Amino acid sequence: MGKLFGTDGIRGITWDYPFTPDFIRKIGYAASLVLPKYKKRGSGKPVVLMGMDSRASGRLIKKYLVEGLGASKFKVVDLGIIPTPAVSYLVKRENADFGIVISASHNPPEFNGIKFFSSEGLKLSEDIEGKIEKLLLGRKPLSFRPSHPGLHKKDFTRDYEAFLKGTLPPGFSLKGVKVLLDCANGAAYKIAPRIFRDLGAAVKVIGDKPDGGNINVGCGALHTEKMAKAAAAWGAFCGISFDGDADRCMFADEKGAQLDGDDIISMTAPYLKKKGLLTNDGVSLTFMSNYGLLRYLKGLGISVTQVPVGDKNVTDAMEKGDLKLGGESSGHIIFREFAPTGDGILTALQTLAVVLDTGKPFSWFRRHWNRYPQVVEKIKVSHKPAFKSVSGFSDKVVKFENDLKGNGRIFIRYSGTEPLLRLLVEGESRAEIKAIAEELLEHYRKHSGAVAVK
Repeated sequence: MGKLFGTDGIRGITWDYPFTPDFIRKIGYAASLVLPKYKKRGSGKPVVLMGMDSRASGRLIKKYLVEGLGASKFKVVDLGIIPTPAVSYLVKRENADFGIVISASHNPPEFNGIKFFSSEGLKLSEDIEGKIEKLLLGRKPLSFRPSHPGLHKKDFTRDYEAFLKGTLPPGFSLKGVKVLLDCANGAAYKIAPRIFRDLGAAVKVIGDKPDGGNINVGCGALHTEKMAKAAAAWGAFCGISFDGDADRCMFADEKGAQLDGDDIISMTAPYLKKKGLLTNDGVSLTFMSNYGLLRYLKGLGISVTQVPVGDKNVTDAMEKGDLKLGGESSGHIIFREFAPTGDGILTALQTLAVVLDTGKPFSWFRRHWNRYPQVVEKIKVSHKPAFKSVSGFSDKVVKFENDLKGNGRIFIRYSGTEPLLRLLVEGESRAEIKAIAEELLEHYRKHSGAVAVK
């Protein structure tokens, strides 16, 4: 058995390992042994807050997790279907020991996941994840008696909505602004439309009819085409797509052109710098951000700290560098002034506040930096061998990087949430980078022995 935690919690296909009933109970029990030690608390029963997205499998996973937590006499507060960042916010506010979200975020419905938040509302460090894994994967089996202590249901959605509205400038209003929302048939399907309507926006919604099996299917932050087309047809000021657990968002402008996380950073970072709100005149981005964005920000005197994929890595770099803005091209954006993790609804509101204050349409911002051509590919793999162990592969990557001569880059990684190899090649010539991507993937297929046969 390999490492359980990926870039964002534990994920898999239900009901395959590690998402079998017995192992889910063990995950709950192991977490109950490790996480309370990292919180200073007074007397009283330990408390965990638990939320979930709209996947049908979430209800049973919740049951099995609670049975594991019950062995340690935890009080479990059931938040119901709620965005992941809401749990991050509420854990700290309610002084809970830790939080759990049952969600596979942007993944298809057959997947599910278990995400943990510390008492400070932060995602777990690798050290703490390692302590949980050691209990789960150690030679000595976990011995406990599952017990279901019952759930304490609590609806905190209005509190979370009030928090989000409170991050906006005084008197902020969306009155007369037409916004099309795609809620991915996920956790934001009630909360997001309500917030935008409360702020005065004219709202049209798609992806707001979850049935347990349609989350992220042809909708949401990974499938923005429908949203973009509908926004333009309706004459909206913009369109916004959330993912299944609403910790990321993507935009479309009034013409239906799609905007990703890099575009959001290109809008918000210069604005915050001009207002004197961009601490240390810097941002934190992952290696997946477009090279053109890096050059654009540098030209404006904004420094960039680059980190591996994962909003947890972005947050860590932001804390170390005292930065207030960071994110991923995938739409995970962190406004650290308000929240320690990515929040799709918060990002949408803050971005709208920036754009409206400038008095410009979204399409105006899209023209202000030159995006380098990219080829992004993925292939399914049966396992994940180190790239250095794949004969000749690393040498070929170095050769192509030298060929690009500093005007592009190659980024290869295994997905932390799915059995995938991901490849990004970026440069000034689309023909050149396409040829590089094809040759690298072909070499990997021939020499890795890791491509899944399906």
